[in-house]
Amino acid sequence: MNSGDYTLARSKNQSVLQPEVEMKFAHFLINHSVDAAFCLGENAQFLYVNDATCRMTEYSREELLSMRLHDIDVDFSLHNWSDISSQSSLTFKSRYRAKGGRIFLAEISISHVKQQNMEFGCAFAREISDEIVELSVQKWTDELRDAKDNLQQEFYQLKAKEVELETSLSLLRSTLESTAIGIVAVNFEGDILSLNQKFVDMWQIPESLILSKKCPRCKAFFENQLKDPQAFSRLIWEVSSQSDFESYDILELKDGRVFAHYSKPHLLEGTIIGRVWSIWDITESKRTEEALRLNAVRFRTLAETTDTSTFLIQGARLCYINPAVEQLTGYTKEELLTGFDIRRLIKSKKRRQIRKQGEAANFEYQEMSILTKNGTERWLACAVVMLDGGLDFGGKPVEMVAGIDITDYKYAELGLNQALEQAKQLSELRARFLSMVCHQFRTPLNIVSFSNSLLKEEVDKRTQKKIQPLLDHIQKATEQLSQMLDDILFFSKAEAAKINCEPKPLELVQFCNDVVTQMQMSVRQIPINFVSQDNSLTACIDKKLLEPILNNLLDNAIKYSPSNIAIDFKLSCKNEKVIFQVKDKGIGISVADQQRIFEPFYRGSNIDSIPGTGLGLSILKTLVDLHHGQVSVESQVGAGTTFTVMLPLSKSEFNSSEL
Repeated sequence: MNSGDYTLARSKNQSVLQPEVEMKFAHFLINHSVDAAFCLGENAQFLYVNDATCRMTEYSREELLSMRLHDIDVDFSLHNWSDISSQSSLTFKSRYRAKGGRIFLAEISISHVKQQNMEFGCAFAREISDEIVELSVQKWTDELRDAKDNLQQEFYQLKAKEVELETSLSLLRSTLESTAIGIVAVNFEGDILSLNQKFVDMWQIPESLILSKKCPRCKAFFENQLKDPQAFSRLIWEVSSQSDFESYDILELKDGRVFAHYSKPHLLEGTIIGRVWSIWDITESKRTEEALRLNAVRFRTLAETTDTSTFLIQGARLCYINPAVEQLTGYTKEELLTGFDIRRLIKSKKRRQIRKQGEAANFEYQEMSILTKNGTERWLACAVVMLDGGLDFGGKPVEMVAGIDITDYKYAELGLNQALEQAKQLSELRARFLSMVCHQFRTPLNIVSFSNSLLKEEVDKRTQKKIQPLLDHIQKATEQLSQMLDDILFFSKAEAAKINCEPKPLELVQFCNDVVTQMQMSVRQIPINFVSQDNSLTACIDKKLLEPILNNLLDNAIKYSPSNIAIDFKLSCKNEKVIFQVKDKGIGISVADQQRIFEPFYRGSNIDSIPGTGLGLSILKTLVDLHHGQVSVESQVGAGTTFTVMLPLSKSEFNSSEL
């Protein structure tokens, strides 16, 4: 059978159509279908339409083949054609517009076909216009729901703004009520728009009074409280709606209070609708201002009549000088206060520390060198203080200097320093001389002591009883001379300031016990009763200087006390001070001798033949002074003596006492 023959071939069970006949049957079948059928290409372009499609859309086949589906699809924007082309089949409803303008609803089923490198969609459409109402209702429902959501969102936003506005109003009300200023807003019809409680309290307005310009009692109430009612009426009560000026005035009340009044127009959309009053009590500030004015007058009167040179300095220029400055410097007031650079006047200044100056003191002590107009140098001892605003100099800090002329004192001090330097040199010379003499004496003294020891060993027993006392006297005299040389040498070092005080932590109870033990070993016939307030007490003290202090106290007590009568030695602490106290029941010291007892080489008038150099207490006083301590004596002739030494407990106390 040739491929071009269009005959019907039969087999046992089936018949086979020729391709051309098959295409005719398909064309006939698709065009006689009740439902619209069409093929869509890229971008929904019509590739093929059947007769039902033309009848449904009212377009001819030629017109449709030149169009795309979305040209007649009313709801085309709701479809995502990229999603449609990516699926094998899809069914959806949409509204379409016929050529005559009729809107109809159709249900479309599309199948995606891919064949021989071609991709297209085969669609079948069925008109279901009866359901268009349903679609419209759904659309309206969706729109209403969206509108409801939008309205609800706007409602929430309005509520948030309302809360925010209420918070702002509450904050504004709280601010107005908490301020120390009375505030009231009044319109030009005389009605109160707003006021705070402070305004009511300041004017002491009764609850029964109506605040309004329309109320005569209101005007009378305010005028009865003021010294100048006319000013009140002119500035506040009679201000017209055309008045756009701001005003500041002082209102004096009959009860002595003073109010500051500030008024400004109240605007609404550029139109003046009233005025706002701000009133605050300045009674205290007025009193302070008057007091400051009075103080300034008093200061000027005092400064003008005193001999103390008084400057007021701001930066590098002088704000004020008194006549004493003119007399001191030789410059006139006009010269010093007109563009004068203060650095031409003050040559130098040096801060001085005042001993035990209180921490709260707001001034400092300075020594200033002043160069006068004729070129001579003068010295001032000055108290310098920064003024705290008591005087008005444009709000800038002002330094006040009050000084007295100490030029003569400075020259005298220079001469004294020269004399002290010479005395120091003489003291050092004397110390070197005494040291040399002591060393020269010690050599023959050692020979005498050594010879005396040899004689004791070689003395014959027959003559021992007679010679031994003489040898003992020689030995004792040698020891006394040796001690005297030690005292003189130690005193010369202390006087020449060659002894340094180096305080370090020292446990005093054990140290005092050791000193007492050593002393008792050499002097057994007089007991020493040591008592301590604490079991352990540590202080910053120089050990090498404390030992001779205690040895001198105990040695003197033993030397001037009867035998077998105890000596009291007490250690205590009070007010950051260590107290050493030695008390005896010896011969005592007269009142006259007590005045000179610490002078070198001075001895009491009642010591009789008791040996000594008169240097012990002088050395003790020097060592106590090196510790910045104090020593005192209480004594009664025949009843005994008490020496008290007080030394700083801590190193900080020691250092602060140097200032």
